[in-house]
Amino acid sequence: MTTTIERDCVIAGGGPAGMVLGYLLARTGLRVTVLEKHADFFRDFRGDTIHPATIGLLGELGLRERFLRLPVNRIPSLDAVVDGQRLTLVDFRTLPKPNDFLVLAPQWDFLNFLADEAAAFPGFDLRMSTEAIGLIVEGGAVRGLRATGPEGELAFRATLTVAADGRSSVLRDAAGFVPDESGSPIDVLWFDLPTPADPPPPTLAYLSSEGMVLTIDRGTNYQSGMVIRKGGYDELRSAGLADLRARIVGAAPLLRPVVGTLTDWDQVKLLSVHINRLPRWWRPGFIAIGDAAHAMSPMFGVGVNYAIQDAVALANAVSGDLRFGFAPSETLAAVQKRREKPVATMQRLQRIGQNAIAKQRRGHRIAPRWALRMLRVLSPLIRPLAARFIGLGLGREHVDAGLWRREDRAR
Repeated sequence: MTTTIERDCVIAGGGPAGMVLGYLLARTGLRVTVLEKHADFFRDFRGDTIHPATIGLLGELGLRERFLRLPVNRIPSLDAVVDGQRLTLVDFRTLPKPNDFLVLAPQWDFLNFLADEAAAFPGFDLRMSTEAIGLIVEGGAVRGLRATGPEGELAFRATLTVAADGRSSVLRDAAGFVPDESGSPIDVLWFDLPTPADPPPPTLAYLSSEGMVLTIDRGTNYQSGMVIRKGGYDELRSAGLADLRARIVGAAPLLRPVVGTLTDWDQVKLLSVHINRLPRWWRPGFIAIGDAAHAMSPMFGVGVNYAIQDAVALANAVSGDLRFGFAPSETLAAVQKRREKPVATMQRLQRIGQNAIAKQRRGHRIAPRWALRMLRVLSPLIRPLAARFIGLGLGREHVDAGLWRREDRAR
């Protein structure tokens, strides 16, 4: 027997895009359900960066200070070490105060925070261990979705159905949408390493003739990554863990004291990098956002921020109509038009960066010495530009204050 539930909006996917959208819609008094197929949010090697733009959004919603009371790591600037030379290339302190820093927080902490805040609104419904399996389509329009969960078979009938279920979106496929693939010449190996006893300043990347290693400082450990050529994982694995450890240390010598903790390939997760984008994000009663609409490369670490910006743009656009039982197609089309340009521009820049990295050959310097000297001279000019590009992003969204001031009525 299938249980039918009526909602204003149903969202598949409890990641940053889905949870922010669910919070925002529930805050306006709407009935919204977020479905998360896992039993909890605890999944490693997800985006941990909360950008200044997102911190600003939390401030607009009155959540900033409560969020910052969590055990987060504030990062005022980011370095890169290129062929042994340390360069400060991003300085968030050049951004307008008070959001002049980046936050590193495990994604599960951020999602649990949003879930706790959204629970204050009577219309918010988060269902864990509940997976969307298909759409309800009537007369060519999407009228909700079908799901399975602890209660059995469920049918959520809703004015708007949102696919926020990631790059392997079930609902996107059910809607008949196929993304245009841009291709990527790189993949990334992710692994955790203990923080060295005397760590350097926060360092985004180490680049040398041995490759590129990423170090995301979580306090007691680094979420670490190593960029490899696309499809090169099997060859790397056949060479053995000792060779991988040697390559890691060759690129990032500071990891020598801790790389020995990498003792099993089960500790290494392969991220197959994709850049893609749907030609069309919506159909009547349905829209895809975040990775379901546009998979981003880890280049510049902006994927979470762009997914959240999608959620804010959509919430601003549809909240008023959803109160009256409508989700006009022209509104959904306008959301895609608004978000598509900044996403496409960022993806284009990500491809340029990826291609530059992929051209690097082991045993060859990253850049001539004169180029590094020039980069050091220009770095004071680069830092504020990079801070805006990474920290605030392109096409920055703000919450519509006229909508969100109504929240007291819903509490």
